[in-house]
Amino acid sequence: MGTRFTEESQRFRPSSKEDQVVQKAQEHFERTLISIQGQLAGSVAALESSYADSELNYGEIFVRDNVPVMIYLLVQGRFAIVKQFLKVCLDLQSTSVQTRGVFPTSFVEEEGNLVADYGQRSIGRITSVDPSLWWPILCWIYVKRSGDTDFGRSPEVQRGIQLLLDLVLHPSFEGTPVLFVPDCAFMIDRPMDVWGAPLEVEVLLYGALRSCVELMELCQRHDTSALLAERLRLSRKWTHDLRQFLLKHYWVTSKTMQVLRRRPTEQYGDNQHQNEFNVQPQVIPDWLQDWLQDRGGYLIGNIRTGRPDFRFYSLGNSLASMFGLLTAPQQRALFRLVHHNRDHLMAQMPMRICHPPMAGVEWENKTGSDPKNWPWSYHNGGHWPSLLWFFGSSILLHERLHPNADVLLMSEMTTLLDECYWSHLNQLPRQQWAEYFDGPTGTWVGQQSRTFQTWTIVGFLLTHHFLRVNPDDVLMLNLDAGLGR
Repeated sequence: MGTRFTEESQRFRPSSKEDQVVQKAQEHFERTLISIQGQLAGSVAALESSYADSELNYGEIFVRDNVPVMIYLLVQGRFAIVKQFLKVCLDLQSTSVQTRGVFPTSFVEEEGNLVADYGQRSIGRITSVDPSLWWPILCWIYVKRSGDTDFGRSPEVQRGIQLLLDLVLHPSFEGTPVLFVPDCAFMIDRPMDVWGAPLEVEVLLYGALRSCVELMELCQRHDTSALLAERLRLSRKWTHDLRQFLLKHYWVTSKTMQVLRRRPTEQYGDNQHQNEFNVQPQVIPDWLQDWLQDRGGYLIGNIRTGRPDFRFYSLGNSLASMFGLLTAPQQRALFRLVHHNRDHLMAQMPMRICHPPMAGVEWENKTGSDPKNWPWSYHNGGHWPSLLWFFGSSILLHERLHPNADVLLMSEMTTLLDECYWSHLNQLPRQQWAEYFDGPTGTWVGQQSRTFQTWTIVGFLLTHHFLRVNPDDVLMLNLDAGLGR
């Protein structure tokens, strides 16, 4: 015990060079910003792209990578850049038959022309879903923070919302309120057996629908048409149904797992079923009992007929807490689970994207022997420092919305977050702000990791801002809050 205490003390020992590290990170961040059509409109994916292989696309503006960029610009009050980013994305929203309503994964200006990727240029040629779902969320946060309601109710924004809703809410063969997507369609952009209704996509859908409702409500005083009223009704209902579905089928605790293990199978007919997806108790993994402990809980990665994915996905769970999909007690159960499993999820480079990784024959079959996703690397159990600000923000937001709830737990969580921040502060500059880290403890820079990765840099700056500069700014991420937040 004494040895471990010493190691942890050294690992999280505060650096006397905090101000210098933050200043240097800010300088790196400013260099990531590029102009589109003569105005700053976002950040490149990585700084090294300017001299890297011209085949690579790290010099493009990726929508998902620019989520923390836009949040950081908003806390700085640099609204013009965020608005330009939102407008460019809106201009590039697809109107073609196959991809109508889809926002681009990335875009870049070449010789005065905008070149966008809707999946036709990507590895595997898969259209990303998450940029389309992030756009209304960022738009609503921008409108709230800046007070620019004219932009929110503008015909261009409202038309973009309608195109997106037409895309995600159209009838399908799925009888559930989730959005069905293939492998590689979101941040986990290589085969990882996440096809179906992966957690991150469904939580983003929830946040997107809530944001669309808020943006449409801006027009209610000026537009009393039956069409807008019907779209609002449908969107509110879908949001409610989606949340209920996720809490019923994705949320697990030790108690719910005991019930699941004893549910009947092979149920047929119109009666209310206790086991709708015909999940056999044999598919419940051995590690789950200790992982959950007595009071922990989390949203599993996927629910599919007979094949639930019990892996823990950090981003989807963090966003579920941040967006208020989880109830306050469920958020605290999630915090307990992360604290209990901190050696797995935080390790030496917070935090792991998913746990546990696939290995052996399972890795070969489900990833196609993908060398980038070998066990404990990239999206197969790799460590992504850019994920910490999402989880840290969910802790700080919960603390402000529920200041008197389980004070001891929240004190432990803020201490954990502080330790993770110091870990980043001490390690990331020496590791050249790498994209991801490999190994069970996240010690090694990822084998194919890019250095000076933008969302690694800006994720650190956001964590610093919410912890050290103005903790109340985290309230801007509360989708329930009205204008001015």
